[in-house]
Amino acid sequence: MAKNIAPVYYGDYLKLDTLLSAQQPHSPRYGEEAHDEMLFIIVHQVYELWFKQVLHELRAIHREFQQPTLDDKGLYLVAHRLRRVLTIQDLMNDQVGVIETMTPQEFLEFRDYLVPASGFQSIQFKELEIILGLHRDKRIAFDQSSFFNRLNEHDRNYLEQLEQQPSLFDLVDKWLARMPFMQVEDFSFWQVYQSAVEQALDQDEAIIRANNFATEQLATELAGIQSNRDNFHALFDGNAYQQLQQDGRVRLSQQAMLSALFITQYREEPAFNLAWQVITALAEMDEKLTIWRYKHAMMVQRMLGTKIGTGGSSGHDYLRRTTEQNRVFKDFFSMATYLLPKSALPQLPQQVQRALGFYRAASEGPPK
Repeated sequence: MAKNIAPVYYGDYLKLDTLLSAQQPHSPRYGEEAHDEMLFIIVHQVYELWFKQVLHELRAIHREFQQPTLDDKGLYLVAHRLRRVLTIQDLMNDQVGVIETMTPQEFLEFRDYLVPASGFQSIQFKELEIILGLHRDKRIAFDQSSFFNRLNEHDRNYLEQLEQQPSLFDLVDKWLARMPFMQVEDFSFWQVYQSAVEQALDQDEAIIRANNFATEQLATELAGIQSNRDNFHALFDGNAYQQLQQDGRVRLSQQAMLSALFITQYREEPAFNLAWQVITALAEMDEKLTIWRYKHAMMVQRMLGTKIGTGGSSGHDYLRRTTEQNRVFKDFFSMATYLLPKSALPQLPQQVQRALGFYRAASEGPPK
């Protein structure tokens, strides 16, 4: 039975009267309107709209990871929505170029009228950071001491409640940690893998020693090999890995790191490909967010030089430090330390390949 669908008018559906009347420059209160304040307002309003969409996607992804099991259908939705977030991030990064068409002098025409308003007070961006896994104790010292002080009571309470909930990082860690490790009958992947790693490192050391480096350079190269050995050994030593976590060198749990490593090494296996896409998308999201922070920091330096920010931070210096500090999925980048070339990977036994893939021998004929 056909539904009675009421006609919709474009402007009413998009609430354009509300949307297009939301740009209210502040400078006319103090004299003549600064021409570029309109650009400044629109760019930041567009950012807030994209933050809203990114949060819409991340909340849906968060719900999927909260399920007792995450099947292939759910994993596909997660990967699909993460790809959408990545595309939006590309737009957000490109948008920095739009605001950079404003010169520093044009910004100074209205900048002082904005104090103490600041990007610190973008509740959506702070929620985005929190839902990903950037909580107060992971922020730089300036944020830890003054982040919430710049917010009104309602917003502060809202964000503090969010910090009490599991983040996407927490849920991804648990999801990876509950994946089974490869122990099939008499085949132990991690035992074979460690042997392959030792062989690869021995080969690297032999190449270095054969190159007749000067004594000082040889010592440096050999120290690097030893550091790699120590990192590999820490993967399989609970106490050593725990020390890495305490030192802030890794955030993922040991089991989650091993699972992510195994998935990445054998990403072509059908059982792992979707999971690998999710891991890769999370790493790429972290990378694009880092690029956005960096572009923002460079733009602020161009506009303000060494002036303090409107919110009281050190401006460019503060933003530059957050570029590296405020990363959430950095472990997926560090994981490259432990990867082996495909030619050096242990060959999975046939029964393991059968368990991981869509396997049908030619003699079996088509499915009935």
